[in-house]
Amino acid sequence: MSRLFGTDGVRGEANTELQPELAYRLGRAATLYFGRRSEDKPKILIGRDTRISGEMFEAALMAGICSAGGRAVTAGIIPTPAIAYLVRKIGAAAGVVISASHNPFYDNGIKFFGGDGYKLPDATEDEIASIVNEIKFNDTFQRPTGAKIGDIEYRHDLLKDYIDFVVSTTSARFDGMKIVLDCANGAAYEAMPAVLKRLGADLILLGDKPDGININDDCGSTHIQNLRLEVLRKKADIGIAHDGDADRCLCIDERGELIDGDHILIMCAKLMMDAGALAQNTIVTTVMANIGFRTAIENLGGRYEVTAVGDRYVLENMRANGYTLGGEQSGHIIFSDYSTTGDGLITALQVLTAMKKSGKTAAELNAMMTTFPQVLINIRVKDKNAYKAAEEVQRAIFEGETELGAAGRILVRASGTEPLIRVMAEGPNKAQLDRICNKIAAEIEKVSS
Repeated sequence: MSRLFGTDGVRGEANTELQPELAYRLGRAATLYFGRRSEDKPKILIGRDTRISGEMFEAALMAGICSAGGRAVTAGIIPTPAIAYLVRKIGAAAGVVISASHNPFYDNGIKFFGGDGYKLPDATEDEIASIVNEIKFNDTFQRPTGAKIGDIEYRHDLLKDYIDFVVSTTSARFDGMKIVLDCANGAAYEAMPAVLKRLGADLILLGDKPDGININDDCGSTHIQNLRLEVLRKKADIGIAHDGDADRCLCIDERGELIDGDHILIMCAKLMMDAGALAQNTIVTTVMANIGFRTAIENLGGRYEVTAVGDRYVLENMRANGYTLGGEQSGHIIFSDYSTTGDGLITALQVLTAMKKSGKTAAELNAMMTTFPQVLINIRVKDKNAYKAAEEVQRAIFEGETELGAAGRILVRASGTEPLIRVMAEGPNKAQLDRICNKIAAEIEKVSS
């Protein structure tokens, strides 16, 4: 039987694949799990992004928490990393985020953080899933009555606490810097403008008017083209883009060139190495990191370690080895000195701080790494495993790898959050990569659609 929790919580189309009934059971199950060692009401902190279905799931989660005798503390619309920070600050037993990150508005998701601010390990998620299953089919768990029934606490003031924290992570000010900020009509729309204005930036805003259905819609870190145009039009120093729940950050330099997660890691590694703050001079990255990233970090005198795709795997390596910087090409960047998860707002401030302290422009810092051409094709499928046993698919992959040789590489993997197979090829010739990727994608479509 497949796991209830995927690589980043429970996700699906709102009110079909992901229903409020499940949200209720998740709230109840989490309260039963986290409250099992205490006589007090376990405190569960809830945050959400701007999706129209967010309030529905928030209400269902709160009902589940109260039914199990917990206290639901709702922070309202707030970035995902804020929950990771605030759950520790207010002493909550756990935190819940209602968001599907960069997905379209009609999707939603529910993911948990422990009281330590870290995402839950698989074993804990499986225990909660087991309780969810028992609630669905045979709910024998005790239900509190009278004064022991749970309650709800509304804490919009917690957003200010998080803003104060983010501001405290840099010693720099950005007076005189013209910055275009795209909030993706998502969870950062209130917090990040407040942060940058307090630090003196001259701000031009995009994606700051959420209406419940425009989150990630032609905006944010997955649709960077409007940000690029605005940076060039306004002659800005830099453009910053977040995704729907603001745990990612990508940038555009003053010339209109993309600064992806690989480049951000190199910029921040140099900043931290100069300050003696990059533990063991090591960055943790994933198999998706560009070949150029490896050359760039070695040129700085640093080293890297590689994990599977997913910020949770990056963080596991960082925690196990005491590293202070890690992340993904997609813009999930983790600064363990400040946060227990990827934080797009902190990442943006570190990029801006690197500009200020080095006296260099965004384009000059961007040039510290040369990106090899990389082609990525996403194939929507019904069965994410069918391609693995398909002989024609494996032959196409082998032929592509043979053709590229040591000058490039191919990576084929299933998405952890969407019904997609991702085909990536990297090397010196884009036309060659397009041809190889399209051939592999065509074979996958034959067996997986």
